[in-house]
Amino acid sequence: MRGAMSAKWVASAIVVALAATACGGSDSGDNKEDGASGGSISMDIAEPKRLVPASTTESSGNQVLSALFTPLVEFDGDNKPVMAAAESIESEDNKTWTIKIKDAVFHDGTPVKAENYVKAWNWGAYGPNAADGNYFFGTIEGYEDLNPQDPDGPEGPKEAPEPKAKELSGLKAVDDKTIEVTLSAPFSGFPSLLGYTVFYPMPDSAFEDIEKYEEAPVGQGPFKMKGEWKHDQLVSVTKYEDYELGDQPKIDGIDFKVYQDQNTAYNDLLAGNLDVLRTIPTEVMGTAQTELGDRFKTSPASTFQFLAYPMYEDAYSDKRVRKAISMAIDRDEIIDVVFQGSQESARSFVSPVVSGYREDTCGEACKFDPEAAKKLLDEAGGFEGDKIQLGYNGDGGHKQWIDATCDQIRKNLDVECVGTPIPKFAEMLTQVENEQFAGAFRMGWIMDYPSMENYLGPLYSTDGSSNYYGFSDKEFDKLVAEGRSAETEEEAIAKWQQAEDILAEEMPVIPLRFGKNVFGHSEGVKNVDIDLYNNVVLDQIENS
Repeated sequence: MRGAMSAKWVASAIVVALAATACGGSDSGDNKEDGASGGSISMDIAEPKRLVPASTTESSGNQVLSALFTPLVEFDGDNKPVMAAAESIESEDNKTWTIKIKDAVFHDGTPVKAENYVKAWNWGAYGPNAADGNYFFGTIEGYEDLNPQDPDGPEGPKEAPEPKAKELSGLKAVDDKTIEVTLSAPFSGFPSLLGYTVFYPMPDSAFEDIEKYEEAPVGQGPFKMKGEWKHDQLVSVTKYEDYELGDQPKIDGIDFKVYQDQNTAYNDLLAGNLDVLRTIPTEVMGTAQTELGDRFKTSPASTFQFLAYPMYEDAYSDKRVRKAISMAIDRDEIIDVVFQGSQESARSFVSPVVSGYREDTCGEACKFDPEAAKKLLDEAGGFEGDKIQLGYNGDGGHKQWIDATCDQIRKNLDVECVGTPIPKFAEMLTQVENEQFAGAFRMGWIMDYPSMENYLGPLYSTDGSSNYYGFSDKEFDKLVAEGRSAETEEEAIAKWQQAEDILAEEMPVIPLRFGKNVFGHSEGVKNVDIDLYNNVVLDQIENS
């Protein structure tokens, strides 16, 4: 998420609340349907978990912040970083990086300085702040001093000691336009990392009261807040007239409407009360193309959907049990019947859109084989528990495929399986992060930056930002780190592929689907597109 994944995370990457969401009518006076302006549009989101850059690692919050901020880098058609808010990013050794920023002004009228990036990153990296994107600052020198580990004593983990520092030793503002970053180890892919949400700057006023700032975030992007975040209802933004970092938007503003039900959002789209629906609900996939005509759209995506095992639960501690459940699921049938062929079966742990992807890395564990699945479960002594739970966020339109998956597990393993909805995606993340959910649970990931490492490090490293399930393997951690430090992309990919092979053996999650963006829009807008990161492309959308 964007993607996944606090020091434990959210990913960033992002963890995905696919299409998400709670019906909230807009009360913005700019809405076309209100007849006041004609210049603003509306689109659906889920209720964001956070709206502070360093703590925004899920897709709906990321969509909002993509309107309010401009990243240091964006990506071209070959997934290579190109300068956006940065003038240049250079290094002679891939360890010490010099970032020059362009002239820009925050929405509050204050100039954007290098120190604004440094303060924002230090806030995100400081462990006690529990920023969901904390993990992503881990490559910078001095991170450990801000995030001391909980020491283990004879009676178990003890409370973590106070951090030794409040600022990253490898991060400094050389002058108003220059940031110097020293990494703990060389990382040739560091410029791509800087395209992620957590690396946005924040104005000085943000640090006076972070909670107040979060209700109306101030950025340096093409849109600025209009009023405050109306929780579970609406986030409204309006065009920022003094925007300097790119072309002015073609629309006057956006109402991000919060929905708790995708079908409600779809009906609003048909009625002309919503302009952009970021994901077509599975329940209407068979009729949507006819109902929307050329307003039914698809585009490539980096989405990876999977079921995660709670490694903290004894019932899932045996990898034979984890493999058996995976082998009992007919991915292709669910995609054909539920998703009307709009998705692709996943039998690997990284998306086909990144370099290093290999088909079928999961091997036998992702092959639909009911007989072998039942035999493997019997060898493991059966399932320890009265039923398998599959948790999912109720605001994301997942019930149909979860129920179909449970039907297959029940039939093929002779174990009771139930889908367990949790009302909001943000609430589900909190439950699993605090180890309060006893079953497997659905997760989704959208890449934060175009690298195989982004599908591995945040999701499965011991301290990964989105490792909600508690998977830990020292060899895996070592290989991911060695890949980051590799001198060439080829050497890095070789290490990361070895790390992926460990996932195939241990199966901490069940790969299910690689996604496409399947979306729709009203007759009132045109030039609507959604990028690989599940974000509506805001600089090209316009009124019809």
